Amino acid sequence: MLYDVAVVGSGFSAIAVTIHLLRLLPRSASIAVVGDDPGFGRGTAYRTEFYVHRLNVPAGRMSVFPEQPDDFVRWLEEHQRQTSADGFATRGDYGLYLRDRLASLLRDEDRRARFDFIKAKATNCIQCSDTGVVFHLDNGARLGARNVVLCLGVGNADLPLERGKIDAGAEKRIIRNPWRLSWLSKVGGGDRICILGSGLTMIDQVLALRVHGHRGPIRVLSRRGLLPRAHAPAGERSPPIEPELARSRDISALLAGFRRQVGGGADWRGLMDGLRPITQRLWQSLTQDQRARFLRHGLAWWNVHRHRIAPEVAWRFDALRKDGIVAVHAGFLEAIEEDERGVSVSYRERQSGRHLSFNTDWIVNCTGMERAGVAHSPLLKQMQRQGLISKDALGLGLSVDGDSRVLGGTGGPQPGLYAVGALTAGQFWEITAVPDIRMQAQTVASAIAATLLE
Repeated sequence: MLYDVAVVGSGFSAIAVTIHLLRLLPRSASIAVVGDDPGFGRGTAYRTEFYVHRLNVPAGRMSVFPEQPDDFVRWLEEHQRQTSADGFATRGDYGLYLRDRLASLLRDEDRRARFDFIKAKATNCIQCSDTGVVFHLDNGARLGARNVVLCLGVGNADLPLERGKIDAGAEKRIIRNPWRLSWLSKVGGGDRICILGSGLTMIDQVLALRVHGHRGPIRVLSRRGLLPRAHAPAGERSPPIEPELARSRDISALLAGFRRQVGGGADWRGLMDGLRPITQRLWQSLTQDQRARFLRHGLAWWNVHRHRIAPEVAWRFDALRKDGIVAVHAGFLEAIEEDERGVSVSYRERQSGRHLSFNTDWIVNCTGMERAGVAHSPLLKQMQRQGLISKDALGLGLSVDGDSRVLGGTGGPQPGLYAVGALTAGQFWEITAVPDIRMQAQTVASAIAATLLE
């Protein structure tokens, strides 16, 4: 069968696109979703059941429908969840919300398009032309579609260390993917933990350890030792960005204006939030050299100020630091070796340059998610070899145009081929949070619907 649309992927981007397609496509259309994750749409982020794992965006901005901003808040009220629009719901509840909204659309069989979920992975693309796109699946079948939306997310980043500098005997004590939460059952209550990386993933894993009964010491090691900042308490507001700054395309002038406003008493968090409507425009106004310089020198600072944590989460983590349970070190990992005292972690301290080490029982890789490049996906690597797709200049993902259409090796848009989510960071930069992806998903679904209604 040749479908009208195939959505390749099974995370949030995929469910957002699917929801909007079901709302916009006529009953005569057909949709296939190709993915091997039984928790479709919840992905890594929203399948967690720990109550301490909170959204990093207030509930009032997490509706999957841009035109219905209070939809998630209404769902929380209907399910007796004690979270206001300014509050931070659990990530597990958000996953349930997405599941419910998709299920509601699927139940309306008399009015919706045909929908098939194909539990498989697309392994290679054997055709991409005006007549459609055809994939081989790992179950031996072929799948053809007139339009395809690539919603392949990102994988867990690897350890920042060459394999030759990791002792083979220490491997059994390294948790390379902490989101496989079964590793928590192996940890003793008093075991020493080393977490590599100091971002959002680290915060999640520290809190998960505490919920699981761990009470031992935790060392956090990252290159800069920077920690995510907290959102302002509910109800606090800051003056908006000055109008002339909001229209500026000069990053230096914008930064100077920020400093001036903060010096005058404005809360920097409100100013960062005020960047949201203009971030993509600012990114697209930069030259390739300016973007590369930002990634080298500004990215770490952007991440900790832009991607913040709920006040409640910050309070819990700060208490662990004050009690001496969590210690944060800034330095560069140099070696991991097994010895008689467990696993030895050697690093070069950032500020002093001294070579230091400590012993631990477990090493947990929380260096974050890899950039959404081609290398993480066998399908994308195969499509690149064929010239069907190309990487963006900075390796942030795929080359796409302003309408999220995938650009082939010759630079032109591939017919009927789109990408949504982190794969499009090279074009849009701010495209990893729900408020941004839902808009992109709706726009792509609308474009596809328009072609089918012609």
